[in-house]
Amino acid sequence: MAEKILRTEYSEEMQKSYLDYSMSVITARAIPDARDGLKPVQRRVLYDMSELRIFSDRPHRKSARIVGDTMGKYHPHGDSSIYETLVVLSQDFKKGMALIDGHGNFGSIEGDGAAAMRYTEAKLAKFTEEVYLKDLDKTVEFVSNYDETEKEPQVLPVRVPNLLINGAEGIAVGMSTSIPTHNLAEVCDTCIAYIKNRDIDTKKLLDILHGPDFPTGGIIANKKDLLEIYNTGNGKLKLRGKIEVELGRRKSDKDKLIVSEIPYTMIGSGINKFLVDVANLVENKKLGDVVDISNQSDKNGTRIVLELKKDADIEKIKNILYKKTKLEDTFGVNMLAIVDGRPEILSLRDILKNYIEFQYEITTKKYNILLNKELEKKEIQEGLIKAVDVIDLIIAILRGSKNLAQAKKCLTSGDTTGITFKVKSLEKDAKKLSFTEKQAQAILDMRLYKLIGLEIEALLKDNETTLKNIAEYENILKNHKNMDKLFIKDLEKIKKEFAIKRRTHIEDAKEAVYVEEEVASEEVIFVMDKFGYCKLLDRGTFDKNAENIETENKYVFPIMNTDKVCIFSNKGILYKIKAMDLPMSKLRDKGVPVDNLTKFDSGSEEILLALSEDSMQGSYILMLTKNGYIKKVSSSEFKTNNKQVASTKLNDDDVLVGVKLIDARIKTDICVSSSAGYILKFNVSEVNEFKKSTRGEKAITLGYNEFVENLYILSETGIGNVNGKEVNLSKVRLSHRGYKGQKIK
Repeated sequence: MAEKILRTEYSEEMQKSYLDYSMSVITARAIPDARDGLKPVQRRVLYDMSELRIFSDRPHRKSARIVGDTMGKYHPHGDSSIYETLVVLSQDFKKGMALIDGHGNFGSIEGDGAAAMRYTEAKLAKFTEEVYLKDLDKTVEFVSNYDETEKEPQVLPVRVPNLLINGAEGIAVGMSTSIPTHNLAEVCDTCIAYIKNRDIDTKKLLDILHGPDFPTGGIIANKKDLLEIYNTGNGKLKLRGKIEVELGRRKSDKDKLIVSEIPYTMIGSGINKFLVDVANLVENKKLGDVVDISNQSDKNGTRIVLELKKDADIEKIKNILYKKTKLEDTFGVNMLAIVDGRPEILSLRDILKNYIEFQYEITTKKYNILLNKELEKKEIQEGLIKAVDVIDLIIAILRGSKNLAQAKKCLTSGDTTGITFKVKSLEKDAKKLSFTEKQAQAILDMRLYKLIGLEIEALLKDNETTLKNIAEYENILKNHKNMDKLFIKDLEKIKKEFAIKRRTHIEDAKEAVYVEEEVASEEVIFVMDKFGYCKLLDRGTFDKNAENIETENKYVFPIMNTDKVCIFSNKGILYKIKAMDLPMSKLRDKGVPVDNLTKFDSGSEEILLALSEDSMQGSYILMLTKNGYIKKVSSSEFKTNNKQVASTKLNDDDVLVGVKLIDARIKTDICVSSSAGYILKFNVSEVNEFKKSTRGEKAITLGYNEFVENLYILSETGIGNVNGKEVNLSKVRLSHRGYKGQKIK
């Protein structure tokens, strides 16, 4: 068969494919549905557990069993995402209400990961069964799974706004969602208030809801901003940890500050980072009144203890902790969810509106199914009651019929053809019968014991109950007001059974104020060895041992203790370290690796230049890349408070090979050497000035597989090291840039 080639515009095809991919990530992976507040993978895990019947009153089952079944039937995107979802749904320190009851190591608030799925077990929480999965078969639409071999629910019939209770976090293409958790009891009361008055404004709703309620507790310190956040669906929450003061009972006891609750954003590695930050503040004398810090947290809760000196200024220490650590942090709110297949940012009222419309939808479907079942039951019950009254006639029909079809036809249409009646008057009565098909079948299936008096009474009683149910269901379906009463009753029941106390305190707290004491300015010596270990030495120590220090270390230069050290790496990144953050060391102390002070990775990066920020002022930074691009950048481009900035633009296959500090006023000659042994010599004045965000210009034309090895600034002697050999670069003739210079032999 000849191959069919379709011609299409490349840009159009890429645009269409990218849009398809984007929408798939947004609607089918990262963003929750506004109706049940769940992402597809979360919904599939819960549904699969219900199909496996791993309910709260049954034993736990291996997580690997659940993950494998979910992946095979509903979510063929790898086991790691499914198990991670199962773990998060079981973590009560991440979710407002945990939906899965986990057994085993499911991780910790301090960032410890869960054990492998083969070691852990899980089952559904009772809350999930009652509120998320009840009446699943009567309420929602089912769709085919990925290979059309199974059916899965399009959405779960959640009876509360899960979007508020458990919140959501997800990053899609070009958008993200971040919804905080809320208290179940307050959400139920808020829903009831909205059901009773659809025109209620957000301000009155917040009198009931109050605001987010994080499972880690803590404090929301900007209560005044909540109205705007819930009106617009986005904004920022200022979160704080809760600090308690524990005064020493005896004179020998030290006073203590206890961090008993942390901001939600500190879950994971945040606690260890906090401990390190406090230790650094103590070392840098900013928390001089703290003599010890320990993490005494356990399964009962968070407890981080700071022991204080006698008569310590507690308010000052609190302010420093809030200002200088993650004990005060921001939580970005962006209440994005999928509504009718499209992502929308929802206000509080929008969430409640979507919730109630969804409840109308699933309740209507449920009670229509129940009503039809009761009507069918009523039809059969009425047929049996009527049959009991004419049981002699029915027995005569059955005895006189030659087969079942003949008897059934007589019961439904009064056709007595072929039926023999011993009493002729009964034939006349038989012709008047008109049971329905279902009634006739029920009569034919009826057993003789049903003719006992008590059984007949039970039949009449069941019929009475059926009629009451029909009236009740028809009344519920009659209008939304009757449904509203049902919702309110249901929410009150959920609140009574599952409500928990609020954990997060909400207030308008005072701004944490900390004014750093001015440090006396003095000159120190920065020292870094070839392995990247750095330290500060005082001037006296350096002067006594200058020759040895300069011989043993790669970078040695004076710096003011109020200045910053600037480190340029071969990956085009500039790292900045405050001199005050460096340890003041003794001569033989090793120092601290630069990796610990910045995000520099000594395993994959190389330091090309280290100097003080003050020494850069009024000068230029000359940069040369492996692929032969060169530029000079004004030092003012690097004047920033950021700890890390891009110093240049690099292609994926390119790195910096040379970074030099130059004075553009001095017409210095520079040399570029290549891997093929060529050297290009030209004056620095020929290099154009560029912004740091640009690539620069071509310095040298390279041959196949040839690359730039180094950049040299010519000294007065003109001696340089090329490929391990000392070369007098002053004898290299000046060349036009863009052409190979003299080859070193």
